[in-house]
Amino acid sequence: MALVIRIDDDGACVMQQMRWRFPPPPMGNRPVTNVRNTSSTFWRSWQKPAYRCLVPATSFCEYSGDQPKVPHWFALSEDRPPFAFAGIWRPWAGLRGKQECQHLVFSILTTDANAMMQPIHPTAMPVILGEEDAEAWLNAPREIAMHLQHPAPDGLLSIVATGTRKDTVAEALVIARFETA
Repeated sequence: MALVIRIDDDGACVMQQMRWRFPPPPMGNRPVTNVRNTSSTFWRSWQKPAYRCLVPATSFCEYSGDQPKVPHWFALSEDRPPFAFAGIWRPWAGLRGKQECQHLVFSILTTDANAMMQPIHPTAMPVILGEEDAEAWLNAPREIAMHLQHPAPDGLLSIVATGTRKDTVAEALVIARFETA
């Protein structure tokens, strides 16, 4: 579950929780977390302004290597100020456990990797929207909005952490207590 920002039927910006993962396309067998091929007919109906969303974040992780995979955390800076991914959302009726219910689901758009991302994840990166692009993503006609699906400028992101945490859960709790005291 994650918070997502979208435009409601009255044209107001709303923030609500949605599940990350679209159901699989008709010929697929796995849920879709990231959308790259926006020219596919499967994705076209979800590219209307009514189904575009912003996915707020302060950082994201990509893995490098084969085994073991090494996590790398990216952010705008060490302070981790907020930014938004371009996303699409939809309602979906499906099983949760053994019960059929209604869901709101979303997926994040990806694009080619920029020069910084290529050594870690050579093929793709999420579409990161600047403040000036967020409104266009939510409201512009499809032809304009899809031009925002491009790599982040080189130098926009920093690697703010690499590798797995070394501290135990108990150590993390002690650290958290000192930081909040």
